[in-house]
Amino acid sequence: MDRKTINKLKTIVGPDQLTTATEELLCYSYDGTGQEFPPEAVALPGNTSEISAIMQLAQSVPFPVVPRGAGSGMTGGSLPVAGGLVLGLTRLNRILEIDEKNQIAVVEPGVITGIFRDHLKKKNLFYPPDPASLKFCTMGGNVAECAGGPSAVKYGVTRDYVLGLEVVLPDGRIMQTGVRTAKGVVGYDLTRLFIGSEGTLGIISKIIVKLIPLPKAKKTFLLLCRNLHQATSLVSEILAEHRPCTLEYMDRTAIQIVHDKLPFTLPKDTGALLLLEVDGDEKYVTGQSDSLKTFLKGKKSFLSFMEAKNSDEVASLWTARRSVSPSAFKLKPNKTSEDVVVPRTKIPELVAFTEDLAKRSELTIFTFGHAGDGNIHVNIMLDRNDSGEVSRAEKAKESLFRKVIEMGGTLSGEHGIGITKAKYIPLELDPVNLAVMQEMKHLFDPNNILNPGKIFSNSKIR
Repeated sequence: MDRKTINKLKTIVGPDQLTTATEELLCYSYDGTGQEFPPEAVALPGNTSEISAIMQLAQSVPFPVVPRGAGSGMTGGSLPVAGGLVLGLTRLNRILEIDEKNQIAVVEPGVITGIFRDHLKKKNLFYPPDPASLKFCTMGGNVAECAGGPSAVKYGVTRDYVLGLEVVLPDGRIMQTGVRTAKGVVGYDLTRLFIGSEGTLGIISKIIVKLIPLPKAKKTFLLLCRNLHQATSLVSEILAEHRPCTLEYMDRTAIQIVHDKLPFTLPKDTGALLLLEVDGDEKYVTGQSDSLKTFLKGKKSFLSFMEAKNSDEVASLWTARRSVSPSAFKLKPNKTSEDVVVPRTKIPELVAFTEDLAKRSELTIFTFGHAGDGNIHVNIMLDRNDSGEVSRAEKAKESLFRKVIEMGGTLSGEHGIGITKAKYIPLELDPVNLAVMQEMKHLFDPNNILNPGKIFSNSKIR
């Protein structure tokens, strides 16, 4: 990007909202993968019109544009792998509207998910998607990746709550998609097309979401098991008779790295745990809790069943659960974090495979995640300065992916493809499917200026 282009960008967003300083560019060069790709400049637009003007300029020069929220992604979706401009959306952080009677809200993409949920709670409303990074991830990033979270087992994921979008297209045109109503089937469902598109088709500038009433009651439980197979084998049995709002699991290694954050002292022979919650009105929660306790009385494959007694214990449990991923670096300086999904009945087979894979690969591999919907986080720990470990980790990753597809699963449940999974897409998508997706990308972005290099590994700016 030349000085003339930089000056034009400053004119659009203001000189204080555009930087080319090396130390500031570094702050926008990385995400949850630990990889770094510094951009040439960072612009922080304050409204949709400024985004539109930037995209028009990018088309005429041209230069790559990479939209970015909090940079908390796990697959490199917001990394400027081709250089160019990072478009930081943190200034677009307003909750524009909460319609309590119709139970919808309109927000800008830079709104922090956790702050939004807390704001709704005061109005007895609920936005269920709850990714582990909710305290700092943004609504725009959640939509771009179709984020999930522990509550997905009962409530679904981001796409189940987005009614409509305002999107700036790669040529600068501004488009409205979707509706503000419970139903709407006029034309193609372009809203769903943008959800999970990882910033490759357009830049999301407004989001319309549906809300639901805030559950009046909730109870939280820990089910401790001797080993991982016992824990995961119970998942399908629990779900056959109960409907928890969360059903998470952690293996022995995951427990060990966050044990200091747990509110309970666990038995030494705890090999795995299930974290369960039930919510709803008081009568329903009491009934579900009693039923769950009765169900477990007939089981001998667990060590103990604990109930969180107060909000502090609940908070501690969730702090521990949400700390698993960042705490993994106690084991090794780097990791490959995969979020594969398999049918729930095949979770025991998958975790057994990962345990064997760890032994065969001579690597530390541990698992945790959303047992209720089969979304398992497989963490392959390594030191990237050790070429042998890097090679074994890459082979282990491919073996994992092939096994998941063989089991009727998918390569990603909520992290997306980005750059880390791009070359593995043909394992899951047939050639026609992949070709149609690439044609759609070309239709929206013929010059490939918007987030180039993502999803499709051979993607290059034209």
